[in-house]
Amino acid sequence: MGRTHFDFTDETVVVTGGSSGIGRQVALSFGEAGAAVVVADVREEPKGADVPTHELLRERGGTAAFAETDVSDPQQVKSVVEAAREYGGVDVMVNNAGLHIEAPLTDLTPEQFDHIFAVNARGVYFGTQAAANDMLDRGEPGTIVNTASISSNLAQKGQVQYDATKGAVRMITRGSALELAEEGIRVNAVAPGQIATEFTEGWTEEAQSAADEGGFIKPVPLGRAGFPADVAPAVLYLASEDAGYVTGELLHVDGGWQVF
Repeated sequence: MGRTHFDFTDETVVVTGGSSGIGRQVALSFGEAGAAVVVADVREEPKGADVPTHELLRERGGTAAFAETDVSDPQQVKSVVEAAREYGGVDVMVNNAGLHIEAPLTDLTPEQFDHIFAVNARGVYFGTQAAANDMLDRGEPGTIVNTASISSNLAQKGQVQYDATKGAVRMITRGSALELAEEGIRVNAVAPGQIATEFTEGWTEEAQSAADEGGFIKPVPLGRAGFPADVAPAVLYLASEDAGYVTGELLHVDGGWQVF
């Protein structure tokens, strides 16, 4: 089966939450495709790996930098976008940083509610805003890709707060795509399913056997676990000229989870 080879040479990509998990793989994939990558995260050290993402990219011959960034603070998000001017300005903004808090509706505290919305929804909104303003200021329309979730459309027990934030990401994506279309800026989102990352405790070790044994509440039709390497190509596709007529889209990368 053939594979797509993307070329982002001479382009600059900002990936929030790029130190670990899906964001790390997305950043590495853009770097492998020739982009200069700015990794924006609250922590430089990756979870489940020894070498920070930007350092690994440099070891591989790429151009990369790390910017400590709390996406719940719009000024910090704006600052990392401004810092990308050193490499020519943001061509692709990947609003990937996210937080998962699982708790019953009856137990979630106001502080937890505010925190998860600040990261998952506020971070995406102001990340989109900062990137769009930078592109407009430079007269260089680019692309924005947000990380949504199957939870953008699917309710799950104990996850009202998380589902609500990812539903917000879906509508931020669609609304932004509508507003920015006339400026030539495309805005899309990927919607990963249950992906084996460092953030799902025990998932990485158990995911494959659970998939093989039908151990999910809702089995994955493709019959295997999902991994960050499954999500990254979808992000690169949406950011590329191959998706030049695609905007406002929510692209599921879930092995068919949402089909039934």
